[in-house]
Amino acid sequence: MRKNSSKKKYFYAIGRRREATATVRLYIGKGMSLVNDKPIAKYFSGAVNKFHYQQPSVLTKTLTKHYATFRVKGGGPRGQLQAVVLALSRALQKIDREKYRPILKKAGLLTVDARARERRKAGQMGRARKKKQSPRR
Repeated sequence: MRKNSSKKKYFYAIGRRREATATVRLYIGKGMSLVNDKPIAKYFSGAVNKFHYQQPSVLTKTLTKHYATFRVKGGGPRGQLQAVVLALSRALQKIDREKYRPILKKAGLLTVDARARERRKAGQMGRARKKKQSPRR
């Protein structure tokens, strides 16, 4: 049995935000970045989203030097985008920790935003802090 030597080397990282989880495989070389098998520009459309997901690559000056494949699940579009940015930043620092980590850390891209949805309390109406209406006096 022969080993398949055509497998490409990649850097793996996970990013989470609220209910969203993103895993990334960062490849060195030229290619198209994909999110759940769709082009990243189509999955996260718009100029503002493009600025956010390109920010780690622009800051480290590696925009054309690599491409990535992402698996994203859970959460909404904004949480997924923030999870992708965190995963990409973590993968970039694995390439060259001494060079890229200070840049990404200063920009706040390696900081995990731990805020999450507040749980619903018993005896309340539907949401976390919604109270029952008091009777009329």
